[in-house]
Amino acid sequence: MKLLLPLLYLLNLASCVSISEINGNRFISPFRDQRVSNVTGVVTAKGPDGFWLRSTTSDGDDSSTSESVYVFDRTAATARTVGETVSLDATVTEFRSSPDFLYLTELTSPANVIVISTGSTVTPIVIGEKELNPPTEQYSSLDNGDVFGLPNNVSQVSNANPVLEPRRYGLDFWESLSGELVTVRGARAVAKPNRFGDTWVVGDWKVTGENSRGGLTMTDRDANPEAILIGSPLDRSRNPTTTLLGNSLEDITGVVTQAFGFYRILPLTSLKVTASPEPALPPPTTLISTGKCDGLTIGSYNVENLSPTSPNLNQIAADIVNYLKSPPLVLVQEIQDDNGPTNDAIVSANLTLSTLSSAISAAGSSTSYAFTNIDPVDDTNGGQPGGNIRTAYLYDPSVLRLRSLKPGTATDANEVLPGPTLKYNPGLIDPTNPAWVDSRKPLVAEWEFIDGGSNFFTVNVHFVSKGGSSSLHGDARPPVNGGVDIRLAQANITATFIASILTQDPSAPIIASGDFNEFAFVAPLETFEEISSLRDADAVANLKPEERYTYLFDMNCQQLDHTYVSQGVKGVEIEHVHVNTWGGAAGASDHDPSVVRVEVCGK
Repeated sequence: MKLLLPLLYLLNLASCVSISEINGNRFISPFRDQRVSNVTGVVTAKGPDGFWLRSTTSDGDDSSTSESVYVFDRTAATARTVGETVSLDATVTEFRSSPDFLYLTELTSPANVIVISTGSTVTPIVIGEKELNPPTEQYSSLDNGDVFGLPNNVSQVSNANPVLEPRRYGLDFWESLSGELVTVRGARAVAKPNRFGDTWVVGDWKVTGENSRGGLTMTDRDANPEAILIGSPLDRSRNPTTTLLGNSLEDITGVVTQAFGFYRILPLTSLKVTASPEPALPPPTTLISTGKCDGLTIGSYNVENLSPTSPNLNQIAADIVNYLKSPPLVLVQEIQDDNGPTNDAIVSANLTLSTLSSAISAAGSSTSYAFTNIDPVDDTNGGQPGGNIRTAYLYDPSVLRLRSLKPGTATDANEVLPGPTLKYNPGLIDPTNPAWVDSRKPLVAEWEFIDGGSNFFTVNVHFVSKGGSSSLHGDARPPVNGGVDIRLAQANITATFIASILTQDPSAPIIASGDFNEFAFVAPLETFEEISSLRDADAVANLKPEERYTYLFDMNCQQLDHTYVSQGVKGVEIEHVHVNTWGGAAGASDHDPSVVRVEVCGK
C-alpha cells in the first residue's frame, strides 16, 4: 500500500503540460480533474479572484485551441503582476454555476508558483484582424443548422463535447479564445445594458442582420453569434447603465471567459461611450388614417402591465398621440384590472381603460376613445400576480363601432355564424381550452364603419411568454425556447378560428395583431400562417427583414409583435415605431408599438 499511493499520485500528475494541451480542441479539457505540473505562461491580466496566463510556447496554426487559461485563486492573484512569466502546478477544473450553462476550463489550487521573469510585454489579440472573425449565423454543430429548431434540448455540449470549429460556429469561436486577452476595435453597442452594466457589442468584423440603428436583427436561422457580452471591469470600475442601442464605444481590451450562461469579455476598465446615433428618438409614424375603409390605421401596443396608477400610463398615452397619431383602432395588450397587482377579487379593467382614454385626450388627441374588453376569470390569465392582464381595444366611436354588439364572457367560446359574423362580439376564442391555462385568450371582434362600408374582423393576440428559455450560449442544443409547445397549440387554435371565417368568405378582411411572443420563422407562427392563410404584414409591405424588430433581448433586436392580414386586406403599409428600443430607461414599455394602414373596403 505504501508503494501504491505514490504510484497513483504520479499517474494523476501530468508533467510539463502546455496551456493549449490543457484546453484541447473541445469544450471540455482532456485533463479534467487531473493535477498538472510546470504549467508555464505570462500573466496577461488579473482580477479579484484569479489571474490569466498565456502560454509562452505557441501551438502553431491550430486555431481551435486557446493558449490562455484562468487560474482561480484569490491569494495567488494578489501576488501576481501583469508581465510576469510564472510556472505552477494546479488541478484542471471544469466550472459552471448552473447545469444550464457551459463549463469554463480553469486551473485551481495552484502550488509551487515560481516567477521565472518579469516585465514581458503583453499584447492583446485583436478580434477582426488576421482572419480572426466570429461566425455570423450558426452557434453550434449540435443545433443541426437551426438554432430555433424543434425539438429543443436534443443534445448538450457538455455530453457531446464536439471538436471545435471556430470558423463555422459562434460558440466554438468564443471557446477557442477562452482566457485570451483580446481587443475589440470599433466597438458598438447592439443592445441596452442590464442593471449591472453588462453590454452586448460588436466590433470591426463582419456582421449580419445589421439594422439602420446599428443593432443586429434576428432573422431566420440567424441569432447573431458574432456579438459578445462585455461584463464587469477587472479594475472594479463600473460600466455605464445608460448606454443605448447603436452607441459607439472606445476600443475594449479584456479577457474572454464564460459566466452566468454567456461567453463574455471582462474589460480591463469600464466602457466609454464616444458617440450616439441621431436622432435620439424616432420620428412619428407617417401612416395617417383617412377615417374610412380606404385608409384605416390600426395601432398595436403591449403597454406592459398597465393599471390606473402605473407610472408609465401618461407616457403610453403620449406615445399613442404623438408617435401613432391616434389611429381609429388600437389593439393593446397587458391591460391590468382596476387595482393592478393587488391580488383580490377585482377583475374589471374599466377604470384602467377609461383612465388611459382620458390621458390620451389630455395628451392632445382629438379622439375620445371608447374601449372594449372581456374580464377574465380571476387569476387565470398569467402575468403579474393579481394583475389579471388581458387584451383590449381602444376605438374612435366617430369612425368605428362593433357590429351587432353582443359581448361574450370569460368562458363563452366564440363561434363563426353564417354571414360570416360572430356569435359574440367581442368574444374569446375557445377560452376553456387547456392551451390557455395562465395565458391570455385572443379577443376577436367584428367592426363596421359609422358611415357605412364593408365590415372587417380583428384578432387581438397575446400568446404565452418565453419564460423558461435557455441561453443561446447555453448547454442545451438547440436552446430551449420556453413555452414553444404551448404557443404552437395556441397558434393552431387561433388560426383554425380565423380559417373558419375565410371558409365562409375567402375575401373577408381580417387583421390579427399583438404580442405573439414568437418569431415569424419559428414553428408556432409558421403553423399560424399555414392554417389561417393570413400573410405577415411586414412581408406584404416589403419591409426589410433587418428593420422588423419591436423588442431587445440579449444581443438581438427581435420581433415578438406581429400583424397578419388576409387576402381581403389591401394596400398594406406598416411601421414599427422604435420609441422604446431606441430610448433609454424612461421608455413607456419594453415593446415598441406598431402601426398598419390598410384598405378594408371589401369587394
